[in-house]
Amino acid sequence: MQFHHHGYVSGDPRIQPPRSEGLDRPETLPDEVDVLIVGTGPAGMIMAAQLSQFPRLRTRIIERRPGRLEIGHADGIQARSVETFQAFGFADRITAEAYRITEMAFWKPDPDRPEHIVRTARTPDDPTGISEFPHLIVNQARVLDYLAESASNGPARIRPDFGIAFEDLEVADDGDYPVSVSLRMESGPEKGQKRTVRAKYVVGCDGARSGVRRAIGCTLAGDQANHAWGVMDVLARTDFPDIRTKCAIQSHAGGSILLIPREGGHLFRMYVDLGEVPADGSNAVRNTPIEQIIAKANEILTPYTLDVRNVAWHSVYEVGHRLTDRFDDVEHPASGQLPRVFITGDACHTHSAKAGQGMNVSMQDGFNLGWKLGYVLSGRSPARLLSTYSAERQVVARNLIAFDKEWSTMMAKRPEEFEDPGELEAFYTRTIEFPAGFMTEYEPSLITHDTAHQARATGFPVGKRFKSAMVSRVCDGNPLHLGHQAQADGRWRLYVFADAAAQTRDSATRRLAEWLTQSADSPLNANLPGGAWVDWFDIKVIYQQRHEDVAIQDVPGVFTPEVGPFALIDLENVYGVAPDEDIFEARGIDREGAVVVVRPDQYVADVLPLSEVDRLAAFFQRLLA
Repeated sequence: MQFHHHGYVSGDPRIQPPRSEGLDRPETLPDEVDVLIVGTGPAGMIMAAQLSQFPRLRTRIIERRPGRLEIGHADGIQARSVETFQAFGFADRITAEAYRITEMAFWKPDPDRPEHIVRTARTPDDPTGISEFPHLIVNQARVLDYLAESASNGPARIRPDFGIAFEDLEVADDGDYPVSVSLRMESGPEKGQKRTVRAKYVVGCDGARSGVRRAIGCTLAGDQANHAWGVMDVLARTDFPDIRTKCAIQSHAGGSILLIPREGGHLFRMYVDLGEVPADGSNAVRNTPIEQIIAKANEILTPYTLDVRNVAWHSVYEVGHRLTDRFDDVEHPASGQLPRVFITGDACHTHSAKAGQGMNVSMQDGFNLGWKLGYVLSGRSPARLLSTYSAERQVVARNLIAFDKEWSTMMAKRPEEFEDPGELEAFYTRTIEFPAGFMTEYEPSLITHDTAHQARATGFPVGKRFKSAMVSRVCDGNPLHLGHQAQADGRWRLYVFADAAAQTRDSATRRLAEWLTQSADSPLNANLPGGAWVDWFDIKVIYQQRHEDVAIQDVPGVFTPEVGPFALIDLENVYGVAPDEDIFEARGIDREGAVVVVRPDQYVADVLPLSEVDRLAAFFQRLLA
């Protein structure tokens, strides 16, 4: 963490100095805004946290509730989300208070006494080590608290405007603020009053019953599985031995349970199988009392018992899978119309809760769109950049629903319906990379190049998220995860993996550095609004030598740039290989060197040789307005 380059800081370094809009932010919602976010769910709050790094924009986020969420219904935090939290600066704190899933236990009927259940397998949660980050369980409300803190601590000082409900919107053909949004005050002295706010862009993060989705003519299409589940967060006395382990429990007599231990050491969640329901009977099953859900759980757990002492929350739902045909207000993309209104998260895709995907995928929706809005409204990129949001995220949602249909169908099966007794645990192990959040792979577009030079760095697949590895920082010898040094600050990242020559000699690395600083075609020399290139690009070099063999005073200046009002030299962008892990071997990087280009949302946009400056120039010429 760097924070003294603007002067001595004696307070909390996570609180960035306010700038522009953050210096005198109006307490009340203004009549005109650049971005209006509707809803403070996971997608909305991560977008606010990202847009807080763009202080010249007027961003507001509204919520019909009178205050913060106290009890959230989502709780699963996949490793990709924790990786994202690292970029927003709170991964370590949320990990400390969360429950960490390290394995999953599978329980099935005892062959000798089928009315009883026995443990049949324990499966590691991440058997192949796909991430250095953990799989966590923590209440959604705490995730929102941390994202709200990040948004409030950012230069734009974004805080939710509570007690304001969305009613409708209209999009004009022209004007600086073409979206007129009708709102209703839900609390406070103006309760019941209505007003209109005009915006350049509106984002609906307002859940499965989204008013924004309705206003742009989108509908959720899909089907119901006609299978009901009761879910409860409870405190209980029990003799079930794996009550603090994630479990899939199947019984002959009573159906299934998915058990999720919660944070705090005592609370746990149970998804309890209530069986098939008639096509027109879902309303009746939703009235199932908590006592009946508890009784069903006890039936499934035989010979163990569950004495529930406190119910924090419970609900009944029928599994459904629905998706909208578009994630923005452009009905006919071929028309060339550019979007003004977007929807995210549950507003455009719904599915079962048992795979722990809703909150995680929603946050990636918001992260994906947030930086793009920041770039377009800051004048960095053309407005057509915003069309990539729907194109990219709809594919992710479609794949998610296909996965969840298979997983939820398997969870609803009775043990005797499986051809292979180990089929459920085998599926869980085989597909772990998908729910962990690492199977997303964006297709070539304005912001993701083709794979022509993928062989230069096979461990960084183009279109997938940048997978970190260990390096040693030259200036102080500290072993660090390279990817963990990237903040959610809206900057593009160029990771320059040097050729084998020493940094003091003429080399492809040194020639690339000269081109970056001297060529008119270099993206660093584009007419970028807002300041020096370091505000737009984060460039790091990783040498093949160990850190003690790199003379930092001889490293090209583009890797040790001047930063801050005092023009201090930033020495923290120069790395060597770690003593016990060579990143070049770990990530399949060609010894002749490579450049890995990474988007602000951590996805690899291109891999190319050090000499391919024309390709690098052309890429950013398309992207930068």
